[in-house]
Amino acid sequence: MLKRFTVSMEDNLLDDFDSFIQDHHYQNRSEALRDLIRGRIIEKEWQADKDVMGVISLVYDHHQHKLQEKVTELQHGFHHQIVSTTHVHMDHNNCLEVIIVRGKAGVVRELADNLRALRGVRNSNLSMSSTGIELH
Repeated sequence: MLKRFTVSMEDNLLDDFDSFIQDHHYQNRSEALRDLIRGRIIEKEWQADKDVMGVISLVYDHHQHKLQEKVTELQHGFHHQIVSTTHVHMDHNNCLEVIIVRGKAGVVRELADNLRALRGVRNSNLSMSSTGIELH
């Protein structure tokens, strides 16, 4: 059941919010506000070290000595947290590894940090998400 409530804010902040809504193609303020609140709930799940989902993406130089071996070794060390991996050969030098993860936030973050620290990793990103259990 949807509940209606009123929000008051300064004109400048409302203008910024309306620009945000337009830039992100929300249909209305309510949808944007719900999405922002869900984002904060997900952040809270991560801060509380709850069970979470996430995606780790790595761009790395596959010519870097033993890097692929180290990436694989780390993944095997965290096999309980890894749901799926996809490996893409981007060009002659670069690979993209996409790793879907699930587990305690601290352990997932540890895996992401360990992968990011490997020599030859050119870019690394952890996209934090939720199991959906606490989202409504």
